[in-house]
Amino acid sequence: MKRIFNIRLLFLAILWACTPEENYQEYLESNVPLVQANEQLTDAMVHDIFSPPVASRIYGYSALAPFEVAALADPANIHSLMGQLNGFEVKEFPADSNVYYPLAAIAAFYTVAAKLVFSEELITSERDKFFENVKKMGMPKKTFEASVNFGNAVGEHVLAYAATDNYHQSRSFEKYTPRNDLKSWKPTPPAYMEGIEPNWNKIRPFVLDSADQFIPQPPTPFDTLPDSQFFLEAKAVMDAGNSKDSIAREIAFFWDCNPYKMNVKGHVMYAEKKITPGGHWIGIAGIASKTANLDWKATSETIALTAIAVFDGFISCWDEKYRSVLIRPETYINLYMDEDWVPLLQTPPFPEHTSGHSVISTAASRVLTDILGAPFHFVDSTEVKYGLGVREFNTFNEAAAEAAISRFYGGIHYMPAIEFGVEQGEQVAKHVLSRIETRSSIGPLASGSIKGD
Repeated sequence: MKRIFNIRLLFLAILWACTPEENYQEYLESNVPLVQANEQLTDAMVHDIFSPPVASRIYGYSALAPFEVAALADPANIHSLMGQLNGFEVKEFPADSNVYYPLAAIAAFYTVAAKLVFSEELITSERDKFFENVKKMGMPKKTFEASVNFGNAVGEHVLAYAATDNYHQSRSFEKYTPRNDLKSWKPTPPAYMEGIEPNWNKIRPFVLDSADQFIPQPPTPFDTLPDSQFFLEAKAVMDAGNSKDSIAREIAFFWDCNPYKMNVKGHVMYAEKKITPGGHWIGIAGIASKTANLDWKATSETIALTAIAVFDGFISCWDEKYRSVLIRPETYINLYMDEDWVPLLQTPPFPEHTSGHSVISTAASRVLTDILGAPFHFVDSTEVKYGLGVREFNTFNEAAAEAAISRFYGGIHYMPAIEFGVEQGEQVAKHVLSRIETRSSIGPLASGSIKGD
């Protein structure tokens, strides 16, 4: 009993010895605040139902802001992306001695994220709770105010950069009009929605020289003859969709990530809100940051580079989608094989070739591997809040390969869209990694960025 009492006294002594300053520093210098902020952003985007390309834009600029604060905090080891990304102008940000950069990074994130979503209050309410929590931890008022003001200034610079990427102008561009020929994409059931973001190739990429820099291999020539290659590829999709393989079905549902899933009950149609493919990979970047116990600077790099790869991957992919404008398997199979066939997953509202999952998953995984290496074991719990389980992977590339093939299992894509999409994602990732430099040493940012053993 005496030994237990002494241990309790020792614990209390250690707790009392920890000043509020040490508490807020340990918290803010960890990966926790930035990972949580990105999760809050995902929640807001699921609420607002953003399309996958638009969601990638929101993630990209939001992730850029805290990384720029990290670069300003440690210029000897971290290279700013100002002057490296297309159109991102260099700007000086003088800071007084009261600025605490880990807090400024989160303030910068919230400044950008709040302006890019529809439901701004969902972000600002989380920001305000975060700020109050930091104050309760004992941060001096001068430090708090100087840090938030500094972060806001960086965030405003990123927002000014975002305002020049042609997104707002593209809102008034002409919508896609379906063609009458047999091989072209047509809206699919149950909602028969119009083609999403047909002008996404007009958005300025972060790193790509142009949207059509990496044009993938074209799809198999369209044909309706039963012995043609195209017919056989469609039949393979139908057979995969009809399969009762429990593992394949689990993989398909786990990587569905379709924010447009429409449910029909009688005369009522409503959307089932889900995460986007890019959101899934931002979630993986956060999980990886926690798994590796990265500090706030390395976490900002991990999420920012992942977001950049995803954003440019969508631009490259969408450029091809509306060039080839290929018919979806569901439409083809209903016309030429089985008029009652329904894919395991609901077909998203845009053309077939190439697979967006394949492109952006490959791009994101290659960037994450460059940062954190391989093997890298992690448990992907991103989909738990959407009613799904977890999946474990030993490398990021393994996860990306599963995400790519999931679209075949789900009856969403022909195999060429997946295979050529993987190649396209590889090219995007290689270009991103060759064009921009974020660190002066090998590994996440600089030695010491991974905390603990």
